[in-house]
Amino acid sequence: MIFNSLTFIIFFVAVFFIYYFVFKESTKYQNWLLLLASYFFYGYVNWKIIPILLIATILIYFLGIAIYTSEENEKKSSRLATLGIVLGVGLLFYFKYFNFFIDSFSSVLSVIGLKSNIGTFNIIMPLGISFFTFKLISYIIEVHRGQIEPTKDFVIFATYVAFFPTILSGPIDRPNNFIPQLVGKRTFNYNLVVDGCRQILWGLFQKVVIADNLAVYINGVWGDIPNQSGSMLLFMAILYSYQIYTDFSGYSHMAIGVGKILGFQITKNFNYPYFSRNIAEFWRNWHISLTSWLTDYVFMPLNFKFRSFGNWGIILAIIINFMLVGLWHGANWIFVIYGLYHGLLFIPLILTGSIFKKKKLIVNKYGLPSLKDFYKINVTFLLWTLSLIIFRADNINQSWSYFSKIFSSSLFTIPKFNHHDLGVIITIIFFIIIFMLIEWFGREKEYAISQLEKTSNKYSRWAIYIIIIISIMIFAGGKQDFIYFQF
Repeated sequence: MIFNSLTFIIFFVAVFFIYYFVFKESTKYQNWLLLLASYFFYGYVNWKIIPILLIATILIYFLGIAIYTSEENEKKSSRLATLGIVLGVGLLFYFKYFNFFIDSFSSVLSVIGLKSNIGTFNIIMPLGISFFTFKLISYIIEVHRGQIEPTKDFVIFATYVAFFPTILSGPIDRPNNFIPQLVGKRTFNYNLVVDGCRQILWGLFQKVVIADNLAVYINGVWGDIPNQSGSMLLFMAILYSYQIYTDFSGYSHMAIGVGKILGFQITKNFNYPYFSRNIAEFWRNWHISLTSWLTDYVFMPLNFKFRSFGNWGIILAIIINFMLVGLWHGANWIFVIYGLYHGLLFIPLILTGSIFKKKKLIVNKYGLPSLKDFYKINVTFLLWTLSLIIFRADNINQSWSYFSKIFSSSLFTIPKFNHHDLGVIITIIFFIIIFMLIEWFGREKEYAISQLEKTSNKYSRWAIYIIIIISIMIFAGGKQDFIYFQF
């Protein structure tokens, strides 16, 4: 059940009316409804994976209470916290990485001439496991650090873990932010509901008009790399940068919008990353909930541990951190290389001392970036685009094949399209340009079209809404899964 499906609309309308018009006086019943709706939403994909989510939730719930009640016994509290983290990581390791490490171990043995009889297992990976296990782990850490008190209300805790707008692809909300919202009273807030609908509309436009249309052509090229020219592969690599951005940020906008309609402020996941001027700035603006999670729980402790090594300690901490960012995406060495690539890009910034500096974008009198910032934005975008060739590949050989073809003499040819495809590609590029212009002029806001809220002329505002809706109706591409569902 995905956001841009009729099934979800029927499901959500039913939840909405019961939530606000039947249970409007009872936060307790609203939470029960959200919990049941979340498990229904999750089980709709595959009901067999529900017990995994439920058991993990029960174990972490009781561990949180046990850690809190043991706070005067530091050793016991630390042991329980370690147990909770091991459970969370172990869950992720078993379902997502177990076969990967068996395969890798067998490959290493074969390289040195030994044969392994260890086979892989038929393990079903629960959807969203990378997202809800990070919620569970952060809960344990925050309780152990004394940043939050564990909730005694199991329904609230289970709803935090399984909240249906975010369980499949985030954002990864922290307990400090989300659990208090589940405790508080939630009544129908017209302005927040309108804002949520507007953000859903913006996310839907990104997903169905840009990402879904691009997917058809990009998938086709990736399936036939040997017969493509270098110029075509480079062109499609650039377009893939826009596909993955509009696909993932489109999902995040819709999730946040659904959350707003239900009265929740969900963590922001993107902050106009394609206007970043270096790779550090980029990662502060891309998939914010994941990068901030790993910064707080992995990078900062490592940086503290390696502090005696100076800049090289920071470099080591960042490289480890980004290799984990890569590995988080999937059990494949290609993601480790992707993470390593990004970690290495930080080295010049660390050695020049510019990694933590935050400078405001310089804008000229026409409202456009200065030439210097424009150059930096494009260099950062190019570095990101090249990394996505690694990210998009099925394996190292395919990635190498893609790069080899790009850097061949065919790079200097003109990409060829038939008449129909050329028209579609030009239309998509037109929408990308419009989209990026709206993003640029709305970059100070929570999301690009949120400024419409302050447009005094309601006719102008509604004209824009109608243009977006018509664009969605006319130019929507064929239905495609969200890219981050696979993670």
